[in-house]
Amino acid sequence: MKILMISLLAGSAALAFAGCGPSMGNSGSANHDSMMNNTNSHMNSNSSDHGSMPMNDGMQMGHSAMESSPDAAKQPYDLQFIDTMVVHHQGAIQMAEMVLTRSANDDLKNFAQKIIDDQTKEISTLKTWREKWYSGTPAAINMEMSGMKDSMKVMMGDEMKQMDSFSGAEFDIRFIDMMTPHHEGAVIMSKEALTSAEHPELKSFAAQVIKEQESEIKKMKDWRTKWSK
Repeated sequence: MKILMISLLAGSAALAFAGCGPSMGNSGSANHDSMMNNTNSHMNSNSSDHGSMPMNDGMQMGHSAMESSPDAAKQPYDLQFIDTMVVHHQGAIQMAEMVLTRSANDDLKNFAQKIIDDQTKEISTLKTWREKWYSGTPAAINMEMSGMKDSMKVMMGDEMKQMDSFSGAEFDIRFIDMMTPHHEGAVIMSKEALTSAEHPELKSFAAQVIKEQESEIKKMKDWRTKWSK
């Protein structure tokens, strides 16, 4: 299952340095191949966006676990936050995209589309700041940042492996059970940034992430209670 997570997040790493898909099972293995091919296309088409920054630094396809970029913890905190949060956001986008094709619940599909739209814009903002403040620097993805590793584990468990076999209300509940802790990880990361970030723009960004994702966490928990009855 960890290998599956890497296949999902390799695309995240690529898009993080340029700029979260569908299903899984036996039919899922074909979907995984398609997802990986799409990832490679993104990597190839976007390879020049951040100068010398490696496309897949710290994200080795087929490796047993997600890794931080080499010497990431030695890089400026703001750079670590940007690179790590972009990967985190890409994971959320990939999870949300599953809802658009797997769920029949209009409320959840609208919610998922909002995640895709909002976090795509936030990735663009983070990339702009990275280019402005740290142009040409190596990747600084730090899996040890507060909230990062634990919130990504949910995408490496049996739940993700089995998502293709779920449908209807069961799929919706499973999605909420994955996205809620993922959002909680982003909130933890952002709360740390309020005190650790150097750039005021990044502090404001973190405050907005906290506000939006805490609201979305509450909405998901309310839905889970309602839909589980």
